[in-house]
Amino acid sequence: MGVFDEPFIGSWAVAAGSVTRYRLRLDFDRVAPDVYTRKGVELDAIGRAKAAVQWTKGEGVLVGRAAAALHGDRWADRDQPVEIALPRHRHAPPGITVVQVPLARHERCEVDGYPVTTPIRTAFDLARKLPRERAVPALDALCRVTGLAPSAVLDFADGYPRARGCAAVRAVLEQVDSGAESPQESLTRLLLVDHGLPTPTTQIVVRDIAGEFLARLDMGWKKWRVGVEYDGAQHWTDPVQRAKDIDRLAVLAEHGWQIVRVGADLLRNRPHIIIDRVSTALNTRGARLDD
Repeated sequence: MGVFDEPFIGSWAVAAGSVTRYRLRLDFDRVAPDVYTRKGVELDAIGRAKAAVQWTKGEGVLVGRAAAALHGDRWADRDQPVEIALPRHRHAPPGITVVQVPLARHERCEVDGYPVTTPIRTAFDLARKLPRERAVPALDALCRVTGLAPSAVLDFADGYPRARGCAAVRAVLEQVDSGAESPQESLTRLLLVDHGLPTPTTQIVVRDIAGEFLARLDMGWKKWRVGVEYDGAQHWTDPVQRAKDIDRLAVLAEHGWQIVRVGADLLRNRPHIIIDRVSTALNTRGARLDD
């Protein structure tokens, strides 16, 4: 990587002779006090997190969603303020939130040279601070990319019984499933469970009678051969992908599977349709949900 491929501290670069003050103003964008990036670079969640660390001159420790982004959560929201822990209060620029939380040495680590809370501490903070609808997708993603087990986070939480929000941690972690591959899949699963449907299994592998791979389903119930698939925009707008989906659904139907497809509009604006369709599919397969 080049010297200026990531956010950097302008005054340090000038002092080191890597750039002149004139070139700094001309060729780079100021993204925080004394922090710069190449002109025209649009920072993602990871870039914004790294810029926040540079603003603290390396003193801060990334926490929450910013830490999750460094750990590999590609769904971290780039529009949310970056939370960073500092030992003392400091007025933060727009887009950065300073928090003062005690962090033990074993609760912090480095990712690519940037200080962050460990995966387990990050998960604990997400579970106790975020609303459930945001916490579960965030924890699904974090557990997926780090291999962290929700049970380990519960054990960790036992060491902080008086921490703010700790009472909500168990209820949130009981809903976590690292099989979810997107926040929308997480929210679809929560919707089903919240309406009394059996908890679906995620990432179901479907094989034919000879054991040959046929498909992997986002979630569903093997017992009743009912699957639920969240389809992103490309599944509806890309002709090639749409043709593949038609063939895939036909193959699944031939092998006894009934698939309920979910899209952004249904999930956001008409969730009752999803519940009705899944309930009907399960009932027709003998799930006896009304008993």
